[in-house]
This record gives sequence, C-alpha cells and structure tokens, in this order.
Amino acid sequence: MYAVIETGGKQVRVQEGDIVFIEKLNAEADSAVTFDKVVALGADSGIKVGAPYVDGATVTAKVLKNGKAKKITVFTYKPKKGKQRKMGHRQPYTQVQIEAING
Repeated sequence: MYAVIETGGKQVRVQEGDIVFIEKLNAEADSAVTFDKVVALGADSGIKVGAPYVDGATVTAKVLKNGKAKKITVFTYKPKKGKQRKMGHRQPYTQVQIEAING
C-alpha cells in the first residue's frame, strides 16, 4: 500500500518503512507526526483519489532528525554596471520514517 501526501507545498509518494526528507517541521527528534493531507491511496485492489484529499486517511511517521542540506552558492550580477553579490544558502529539512498508512 502506498500514499501520496502533501507537506511543505510538495507532494511525496510514500510507503510503510520509507525514509524521506521533507520541508522542515516544528517537531523534535523521536516524536510522532501525523499527515492528514492525503491526496491519494493506492493498493493492489486499485487507487483512491481525493478531491482534494481522501476523507479519513492519515499517514503517521516518526521524526528521525532535523538538519540542513549542503550549501549552495547563489551569485547575482548586473552586466556592465559592476554590481555583483555572492551568497550561500542551506535549506533546512526534516527526515522522517513512515510507520503506518491508515485508509
């Protein structure tokens, strides 16, 4: 069984036991998180699609850790003006492990 959940403005396809990186949540490590915005549920018998979400469907997950991704370099400039700026950015994330899909 799999589910498509919506979190952080993105949709993620998950199964039980999957470890996924999602946008940062306000949750401590080793705590439980419930996602109630389930867009679709899939099983051997077929797929169930919500409009926009499946009623009564939830996905529970365990937060493994919070962290930051590798640094990326952002360089902007204006040609022929002598203006340039170099910045770095590290995107925060939350790593979760999917424990149960309740349909």
